[in-house]
Amino acid sequence: MNKRQMLALIGIAVTSFFLAIALPLITPTPLTAQSNVTLLVSAAASLKDALEEIQPIYQQSKPNVSITYNFGASGALQQQIEQGAPADIFISAAIRQVDALEQKGLLVPGTRTNLANNRLVLIVPNNNTAIKSFFNLTDTKVRKIAMGEPRSVPAGQYADQVLKKLGIFDKVKSKLVFGNNVRQVLAAVESGNADAGLVYATDAKISNKVKIIVAADEKYHSAIVYPMAVIKSSKNIPAAKEFVDFLSSNPAKNVLKKYGFIVS
Repeated sequence: MNKRQMLALIGIAVTSFFLAIALPLITPTPLTAQSNVTLLVSAAASLKDALEEIQPIYQQSKPNVSITYNFGASGALQQQIEQGAPADIFISAAIRQVDALEQKGLLVPGTRTNLANNRLVLIVPNNNTAIKSFFNLTDTKVRKIAMGEPRSVPAGQYADQVLKKLGIFDKVKSKLVFGNNVRQVLAAVESGNADAGLVYATDAKISNKVKIIVAADEKYHSAIVYPMAVIKSSKNIPAAKEFVDFLSSNPAKNVLKKYGFIVS
């Protein structure tokens, strides 16, 4: 190999070396696509309409986040989570269920907050003119009164408290029919299968088949609060925290107000 060939080879080697260093600096690195996340929210049945309306509003700003809801009685949802069922967020219609999960260490610390409040009301089918107060429930013409199952449905727990505080529980207990969630109670009154029912004001608001007779005095039952928190077993804790934060934002609050929830 002569001197000219040797210099040429050295030149090629030097050029290749500098190209190897420079190319990563001048070649744009493709942006990493944001990963898709699916959040499972276990929520009280009374929140169904409001949360379903909130979902597309949230996804406008977070298109990579899919929200799936599991609606039911708060007590049943609590038991599902305790037994290991998947859930990223829990929203209860009462404090007791979230307290139980917190005491068992199943919540992400610092994520618990209150979403909204509600009122308990006595409803009847639109064509009913005989019932004008809670005390009319003792009348012999009233045969069935629908309410939630007190052991698992917060609306049923509140109804139980009201009937006992008013001193009429023993007189009406033989008439009581129980729903597995508050929407079943609403459906029983809408269909005429019950002469009256105790539901949340927000449930009555979405129906054109029932009317509110009276709201229960709040001194007769525990405060109706909807606490929410991120579940510790969630595989998407950062995304779940963001959605919980959004539920406390003005866009979400406006939807909750539209459906009759009380928000601060």
